[in-house]
Amino acid sequence: MANYKEIVTKAVIAKGKKLFTSNHEISVTNKPSTILGVWVINHNFNGVKNNEEIRINGSYDVNIWYSYDNDTKTEVIKESNQYSEIVRMRDRGTGEEEQIIVRSLKQPNCLKVEINGDKISYAIEKELGVELVGDVKVKILADEEEDPWDEIVEETVNVSENIDNNISEEYLNDSI
Repeated sequence: MANYKEIVTKAVIAKGKKLFTSNHEISVTNKPSTILGVWVINHNFNGVKNNEEIRINGSYDVNIWYSYDNDTKTEVIKESNQYSEIVRMRDRGTGEEEQIIVRSLKQPNCLKVEINGDKISYAIEKELGVELVGDVKVKILADEEEDPWDEIVEETVNVSENIDNNISEEYLNDSI
C-alpha cells in the first residue's frame, strides 16, 4: 500500500502577460518645428484582484524635447500619464487569499511621435506581467523504507612512529 504525504506551500497558481499601447496628445505653447527626443520615466504601478480580473493602476512621466521658431530654440514639455489596465486571469479556485505580483516586462517607451499643428501626438507601449501566488497542496509518495547505512572504517595512522622512522640522524653531520 502506498503511503502519501501532503505538503502545503505557496506557489504560482496563475500567470500571464499583456502588451498595452496608448495614444496621447499634448498642446504646446510654441509651434514645434522638430521633435528632438522623447523620454518616458518614473514608471510606478500596482495590481488589485477582483474575481477573475487584475486591475493594474499606474503612472509614468513623459518628457518631450522639441525645437521651434525654425529650429532656433528648444523646449522640454513634461506630462504625467495615469493608466488603469485590466488583465483577465482564469480563477484557479484556491479559495485562499492570493498575492498579486505585477512586473514590467517591457518599460513604457515611445513608439512614434508626430507634430499636428500646435499639438504633439505620441504613442506609448508597455508590457506587464502578472503572477498570482497562493497556497497549494502537493501530494507526494513517501518511501518508508530506510536506506542501508554504509560502514565507515577509519584508518589509524601512528604519526609519531612515521616521523621517527623517517628521521636521519646523519642530517646534522652532513650540513656542516
